[in-house]
Amino acid sequence: MIPVFEIFLNFLKIGLFAFGGAYAVIPLIEEQMVTNTKWMTFAEFSDLIAIDELTPGPIIVNSSTFIGMKLGGVPGAIAATLACMLPGMIIALTLIRLYSKYKEIPVILEAIRVLRCMSVALIFSVLIKMFMAAVFPDGFALKDVSYLSLAMVILSFFVLKKYKVNPLLVMLVCGCINLIASFII
Repeated sequence: MIPVFEIFLNFLKIGLFAFGGAYAVIPLIEEQMVTNTKWMTFAEFSDLIAIDELTPGPIIVNSSTFIGMKLGGVPGAIAATLACMLPGMIIALTLIRLYSKYKEIPVILEAIRVLRCMSVALIFSVLIKMFMAAVFPDGFALKDVSYLSLAMVILSFFVLKKYKVNPLLVMLVCGCINLIASFII
């Protein structure tokens, strides 16, 4: 069990640097929980993101709550969630006031454009890591490819883009296919 104060401080760091929206913060959480503190493995982290996608609410709040619960029980969940949200609330309130006052200044407009680009890069980096972990679970070698995972990634992308199906339905179908395959294979 990790001390609640340590959980709070680590999620406060995440909250302070959580720019670009929910999916852009995933790399920050991963770096803090997997790389820096080693409180989780990347496999546990990937599972957490999958669970976050199935639950309602903002992914950063869900992640904080789930990780806090895993690390410190209910007090850890409360500490992680509050610590992650607090800096964003303070910064957002401050920026809203400043933006409404100075929104036409070219430097401000350019800074917002750059932040958008950085967010896309952060999201893409986690996407690649999660794809590699799903399709190449034992490392990057063609003999170790999870063809079922690769097929589900491709088909899910196709179905989501072409037919505009609810992502939750696609995730449930993929989960059922994977469950059936685990009994067969």
